[in-house]
Order: sequence, then C-alpha cells, then structure tokens
Amino acid sequence: MDVSARIRTGWRLVKGPDPWTRRRIAGETALALALAVMTGAVGLLAGGLVRAVAVALGVAALSLLRRSLPAGVLLAAAALSVPCSESVPLLMVAAWSAGRRIVGAGRALAAFTAAFLISEVLGVVTLWPIPQPFLMALLGALFFLTAAVVPGLTSRYWSQRRTLLRAMQEHNAQLLRERAMVAGQARLRERQRIAQDMHDSLGHQLALIAVHTGALEVDPELTGRQREAVGVLRQASVTAMHELREVVGILRDGVETPAAPDGARPAARGTAGIQALVTAARAAGNSVDLRIGGEPRPLAAAGDHAAYRIVQEALTNAYKHAPGAPITVELRYEPDSLVVEVVNGVVGAAAAGQTGEVVSGGQGLTGLHERARLVGGMVHTGATGDGGFRVAGVLPYGSAEAATFVDAPDDFRQQSPAPPLGDGGPVVDWSIAEKELGMSGRNRRGGIALGCGVALGAVVLLALAAGVGLFLLVGSAKKGMIDPPDYERIKVGASEADVRDELPSGDSVLLSGLAGKGPAEPEGSQCMVFMSSDTGDGLETEPVFRFCFKDGKLIEKKSYDVAR
Repeated sequence: MDVSARIRTGWRLVKGPDPWTRRRIAGETALALALAVMTGAVGLLAGGLVRAVAVALGVAALSLLRRSLPAGVLLAAAALSVPCSESVPLLMVAAWSAGRRIVGAGRALAAFTAAFLISEVLGVVTLWPIPQPFLMALLGALFFLTAAVVPGLTSRYWSQRRTLLRAMQEHNAQLLRERAMVAGQARLRERQRIAQDMHDSLGHQLALIAVHTGALEVDPELTGRQREAVGVLRQASVTAMHELREVVGILRDGVETPAAPDGARPAARGTAGIQALVTAARAAGNSVDLRIGGEPRPLAAAGDHAAYRIVQEALTNAYKHAPGAPITVELRYEPDSLVVEVVNGVVGAAAAGQTGEVVSGGQGLTGLHERARLVGGMVHTGATGDGGFRVAGVLPYGSAEAATFVDAPDDFRQQSPAPPLGDGGPVVDWSIAEKELGMSGRNRRGGIALGCGVALGAVVLLALAAGVGLFLLVGSAKKGMIDPPDYERIKVGASEADVRDELPSGDSVLLSGLAGKGPAEPEGSQCMVFMSSDTGDGLETEPVFRFCFKDGKLIEKKSYDVAR
C-alpha cells in the first residue's frame, strides 16, 4: 500500500460517515488544538516536557477520531484520564460525542459502563494500597458521573430532540405534498365536470345558433343589410364554438384542442386578433376606433392572451351597458410594457331607453384583474370624467408569471420562502392539521418536561453523591488528622497502647503518600504519620506529625513539613 492510499484510509477513518465541510474542518482542528494546548500546558506543570508533548498529541488524535470511533475514543479517554488528570477535558468532549453518535441505547449504556469500569480499575491499580477503598470508589464514581455521564446524557437528549423535530418537519412536508396531490385531483375532477357541462349545454346551443343562422343567411327574402347581419351572427357563433372547444380541451386535458377537421381555424386569441374584434364590432353597427402607438413588440403567450381578453371583455361590457356609444381601443407599446385601453363614451338618451335589462354574470372585470395579476400586470376600471367608462391594462413584455397565489388572508402562511431550522426543508404550514399539531405541541411540552426531569435527576444525583463523598471525606480526615496540642501532650517513653488510644486510627486516604518523605525512621521501629490541623507556611508544604514505636513504647515523635 503506497503513502497516498494510507493517507486516504486515514482520512476516511477520521472523517467517519458524515461529510466534512470547510467549517467543520476548521472547527475540529481548532478544538483539537485547544485541547492539546490545554493538556500540554497543565502537563508541563505536573511533569516533564516529553510526557506533556506525548499526552497532548494523544489528546489531539483522539479528538479528531471521536466522530468516527465514538465508543473507542470514550474508552481511551477514560483510561487516559486516570494517570493523566490533565486530559479530563478530552473525556468530557468524548462523552458528548459518544452520547450523540452511538446508535442504540443498549450500545451507549455498554460503552459508558465499560468506560466507568476502566476508570475505576485503573484508579485502584494506580493508588493501591488504598486505606479506604469504598471512599475512593465513591469519589471515582462521582468524578465519572460529572465528567462523562452528564455530558453524554445531555448530548443524547439534545440529539434525540433534534431528530424528533426533523422527523416532524419531514412528516409535515409529506402532509403538504399529500394535500397538494388531493387538491390537484379534486381540481382535475372539477375541471372535467365543468368541461362536460359546457360541452353538453353551450355546445348544443351554439350549434343550433350556427345552423339556424346559416339557413337564414341564404333566405332569398332577406335584404342585403339583413343578410350581412345574419352572416356576422353565424361567424360569431362558429368562432364561439371553436373557442368553446379550446376551453373544453384545456379544462379536460390541459392542452389546446387541435384545428377543426373542416380546416376552420379559431380566431387568434392575442394582440393579432384584436383587429378582428374591432372589425366584428363595426360590422355589428358599433362605432369603434382602433389606435396603435409605439413600436409593436412580442409579448409572452399569457400576456398576449390577456391583452386580447381585456379588449374582448371591455367591448362586451360597452355593448351591454352603453349600446351605440363610441368606443376607442388603444394599444400603446411602452418601453417596458403594453398598455391596453378601451374607453366608451356616454350612451345617448334614445339608446339608453333601448338597453332594457342587461344580463351580466358580474365576473368579467374581476376576471380581468386576476388574469393581469397572474402575468405580473394590472388592470384599472372606472368611470371617466365625461360619464363614460374606461378599462385599462398594463402588461409586461416578459414571462414572469406568479407561480402560486392564494387568498390574501392566508398568503402569509403559504408563500413564505424561508425554510424552518435552516435545513432546506419545506415551509411548515401551521394551518393544515390543528389536531395533529396540537398533539405535537403536547409532545414538545412533554419532551421539555422529560429533558428538565433528566437534568434535575442528574443534578440531584450529583448533589447526593457530593454530599455522601463530603461526609466520608470529613470522616476520613478525622481519622488521619490531629491537633498540635494533642501532639504536645503525648510524651516519648509512654506505652504504645496508651499512645494509640489517644491517637486516631490513621485509616485515611488523605495520608496516602506521606510516609517515607520525612527524616529517616529509627531502625526496627514502626511509625505512624498524621496530618496536622494547622495549615503550613506555604501552599507547597504540608505539616505532619510522626510517631515511632519499638518494643511497646513510643521512642520518637517528630513534626516536619512534606511537599504536597
């Protein structure tokens, strides 16, 4: 295996299953360097340079491996924290990663239990012989609980909460997609129903109009003027039939209906067809003036069709409400948009008396507003100063259509482009499942309560362990500490039994390491060392008292300082 292959293998081992972005690389490098510098600085104070550098390098390497090998790094950090107390920060970081990344509660429990056993066993081996093994085991458990278990539990709860929240977002996105599919299917069924109704009702009526007007057109008793008017009606009915076929095809299949078999083509439904609308209106006896200004430019298909519909609806509106009034149709090609304006004058008194009751659906002008809005334009309708009526539309040349629009009261919920949590997920629609979201709210409150309960339990457990440890530590201190007046009261030459009755038992973990550090012990004697209740002259020394016995008597007592 060459060097490059070894490097790639090592890199795969370090990065683990997750991709490493530049931000992650920088963060992991900074964390490894910080842990290494911290460990090395503390190690220089406690030992030599070689040991400090070796421990710092090991800490940096384990920090980089904690993502890919969370359980192994946790065990290694627990083993390293006993002989090298300066590596405790690494244990906390490794426990955080292990709690988050070890899959399965059973595996995580096994990993932390193994780390605890390693820490306890190494502690016993390192400090043996131990005067009070139970106290040392309790202190070791308290240390591991604080440095490993609490970070691990916190990390696991935080990770599970984020996973649950992400699952909720994915579930909500799935609900949104399903709702869109159901709505689309409902719209398709409704469009097919409307198309069938239009075909069955309007198609039949228009066909009758076309047949009867065609027969009437060839009636020899009609005058030329009457025959021309009937021809206009017949052509209008045929054009209406073709447009109805197009609309039915779009509603039913979403595509335009092809040309009729007889070769007849539907009227152009764009700006090119506006001239035909004006011509038909003139043929029907209306006074219509068409004006075109500016340099003609092509529009997008939707905008072109919207211009045609604006003129068509405005002319129809003028026929209904102002019959006989002069009409002006103007197309102005501005630099950035097309302005379509249709103005009708005031209807005369004689014509006003002939209008009668006008049948109107009331949706024509409203439809124009919506059609213009969908292509990024606008429509203005209103009365003119002289009593007439104006319909004006501004349509952009581009094809920027509004993608998805909903009713204004619900717009803020449906069209927000910002994804939740920055994960690139779908927009959360908080209006779709009130019952389910209410249940999820209760779940969130339950999750918060569970997390607070876990944290409170950990704090209570730490407090209890700290209280028990402090109680045992105070008891251990009483067994290994005497006051200076008690030391002065004991005389050399007294019997060993009397002296031992006045002294504490000396079975204290605090006395570990004090024996053998003072002056040479008398030959053949057995000595006991106790801590003094007084503090030393400095922080680097500890005052102690030593009592040596031989042949059942106290043969020596000494007071001296030892290095801490």
